[in-house]
Amino acid sequence: MAKVGLREWMALAPVFASGKLARYGDDTGGPLLRFEADFCAKFGVQHALTMSSGTGALISALVAAGIGPGDEVLVPAYTWIATAAAPLAAGAVPVLVDIDQTLTMDPADILRKITPQTKAIIPVHMSNMVCDMDSIMQIAREHHLIVIEDACQAVGLTYKDKRTGTIGDLGAYSFNQFKNINIGEGGAVVTNDPQLFARARMYHDIGSLFRGHLDNANEPPMLGVNFKASQIQGAMLNVQLKRLDPMIARMRKRYDLMTEIVSKSDRMRIGPHNDVANAAGLHVIFETPDDARQFAEENKRGVYRLYDSSRHVYTNWQPVLQQRSGHPAMNPYNWTDRKIEYTPDMCAQTLDILKRTCRISLGENYPAALMAYLARRMIRQGPTASGKLSYATT
Repeated sequence: MAKVGLREWMALAPVFASGKLARYGDDTGGPLLRFEADFCAKFGVQHALTMSSGTGALISALVAAGIGPGDEVLVPAYTWIATAAAPLAAGAVPVLVDIDQTLTMDPADILRKITPQTKAIIPVHMSNMVCDMDSIMQIAREHHLIVIEDACQAVGLTYKDKRTGTIGDLGAYSFNQFKNINIGEGGAVVTNDPQLFARARMYHDIGSLFRGHLDNANEPPMLGVNFKASQIQGAMLNVQLKRLDPMIARMRKRYDLMTEIVSKSDRMRIGPHNDVANAAGLHVIFETPDDARQFAEENKRGVYRLYDSSRHVYTNWQPVLQQRSGHPAMNPYNWTDRKIEYTPDMCAQTLDILKRTCRISLGENYPAALMAYLARRMIRQGPTASGKLSYATT
């Protein structure tokens, strides 16, 4: 995660002194407008809109794309629950898709899960592992589906020289304390489509009708909510954005360093990556769940078995699996053309992969020498797997 320090504190002082803390309290646009302009320039995208959270960004993107009651949205079975909850907030329902060994959506299962009611795909770049966006975009275009990239856990990463979140029709980012840009809480939506941008901006601000926007792409006023960010967040974002690429460069250096060491072990295999030349997330795959569990127990510092991170595993999303909403009359599952069913074993491939996989932190805020030492320590511990390991390619 990104560090927060003295520079963020200093950036806040002028905002506090001005007394103009709200998004639209400063006629100049304030720090938020500067951040959005710089973000667009750095990420090569036409429009960026800062939000109060990544969840708000996902919901706003779905609403902007016209996703709603009766629609199905494909989401991965391994992600933060907000990815599955966002379609429900827009009135649509999530359909769960298996991941493959890259820890991201399996394009083969996307094809299996598409129905006449499918309207959108939300591929998630999970734990700095990027999706197979070439395959996903091809599927989406062939089936006329909207693609909303969830880049919340991979802010700033690239897939074949394009920033995550800028490849699909819209992209969503999170800036909370666990992300590559860290301001405690925050998010953003990006797009190259002026109409989608105008709709997202109207939806994220219930008072947009009174803001005097003149570039609404001929979109009529629409009722929204309140996902606005503050100028306090904008001030911190301007500092964090400057740190982003240097931090990713450190992650890349440590990925190369640690994979060279860890790959010498026949106990585990380096997890595949959809763009290994730009990889900045490291996971290792074992032959059995017990091997992965033992490895995580031996290396408690910066290592965990993915299945044990319960908040990201679909089997623990009880409100989704039980199809419970705030009010029965507003339950999106009542508005579908077919019965949607979830079962604990519906994404067995995902569960198998998660049980046999451990994520290894790259320790971008620690000396490279320390991370190399930890990597060497990892491969010295525990029993060596007997025989030559063989792994499925799913």
